[in-house]
Amino acid sequence: MWKVWWETSGGRIAGVAAGLLFGIIYLISGFWDMLFCAMLIGIGYWVGKYKDERKGPLFPWEKLTDWVSDRWPWTR
Repeated sequence: MWKVWWETSGGRIAGVAAGLLFGIIYLISGFWDMLFCAMLIGIGYWVGKYKDERKGPLFPWEKLTDWVSDRWPWTR
């Protein structure tokens, strides 16, 4: 059961775990830090879900480099 769960939503699990790990650092001093932690967990979940659905790269680096090369030809 755990193996199937990990295979189908491993990215989400890892994303939430990473957000939680980084967010715990901010939980020490108060309410606003707790909200920041919740935001980190949400971002981790979103990135993990994106990875699980295999939609491609999170950031379209190829489009960015093409745009930079077209805009400033000396960067090629």
